[in-house]
Amino acid sequence: MDNQTNNLNNTSRHKGTQNDAEPIEINPQFSDLEQPETFLNHVKDIQNISESEKKNKGLLKIKTANEWVSEAKATPIPEMLFSEFWHENEICILFADSNLGKSILAVQIADSISKGKQIPGFKLEAQKQPVLYYDFELSPKQFESRCSVKSQTQKVFENHYSFDDNFKRIEINPDFELSKGIDFEKLLIQSIEQSIIETNAKVLIIDNITYLKTEMEQSKNALPLIQHLKSLKSKYGLSILALAHTPKRDLTRQISQNDLQGSKAIFNFIDSCFAIGQSTTNKDIRYIKQIKARNTALIYNSDNVMVCRLDKPYNLIGFEFLDFGAEWEHLRQVTETDRGIMIEKVKDLTEKGYTQRAIAEELGIALGTVNKYLTM
Repeated sequence: MDNQTNNLNNTSRHKGTQNDAEPIEINPQFSDLEQPETFLNHVKDIQNISESEKKNKGLLKIKTANEWVSEAKATPIPEMLFSEFWHENEICILFADSNLGKSILAVQIADSISKGKQIPGFKLEAQKQPVLYYDFELSPKQFESRCSVKSQTQKVFENHYSFDDNFKRIEINPDFELSKGIDFEKLLIQSIEQSIIETNAKVLIIDNITYLKTEMEQSKNALPLIQHLKSLKSKYGLSILALAHTPKRDLTRQISQNDLQGSKAIFNFIDSCFAIGQSTTNKDIRYIKQIKARNTALIYNSDNVMVCRLDKPYNLIGFEFLDFGAEWEHLRQVTETDRGIMIEKVKDLTEKGYTQRAIAEELGIALGTVNKYLTM
């Protein structure tokens, strides 16, 4: 009996992973050696761990399709945070050109979730909850100006909008001194994770993602950042909305995934994506277009964009929903004069030694268009 006990203990102590890095710890209690169930239970524990190891192959987890479905049944269906554009447990990207209102809409979304009240014209299914808003764009005074009224008699802002305390705005500490040799980007990611742990928040809005990774134009630089965000999402059960810029674009073309910086790497790894477009019908009109979705169909596509007005009726600037429409109604129409001017610009830049790709980026037109204009 003692030899059998020793063999079982040796098995539990020395059986590890393929590289023997992590030994299995069973720690059986053999208080009653007269009961054979004691040994049988111990053997069963070892078998269960062995089965678990077969399903977890280091980086990969292997289960049958039915096992995955059974596991998924225990998790709730992701609820909408901002209509069909952004659901719970998603990494979502909102992108647009400069000065179109990305930050304004993001603050509206954060305010909506933190209060548990939907933005008129948009849907909110999730419950009221804390939101961490990482503001790497505006100063506190600039933020204040967007949620208050400027006094007509004094040089101050007054009648400030009241946010819920669930809305946590976070910015870089200006008094923090970065030690020599410390990688700022890594420190920033670590600080974001620490704020998640301390607040236990599940909803994050990052304004702007380029602050986390300066070289976002290149896919190879964007990929590690998105992978790290996915890791945080899985580890803490997060919903992440990240704002991003778009390079100069041709306002005669519909918005597509190619307008997102580092689009190839980012687009493959995110769950959803939507964009804000400038309407050429009115300088205050914007439209919101769905670019990618996994939890729903593409409802707000080029035939059904959400048309809004950028307005500040009192003390909070925001998007006011107006109607649904087709994207082409808001695009600039190209005249023959416009086309002729663009062809001359393309040919002029070619003579200066620009590559076709550089010309496309400079003028905000498609690479194929550059090639076509050079043959005309």
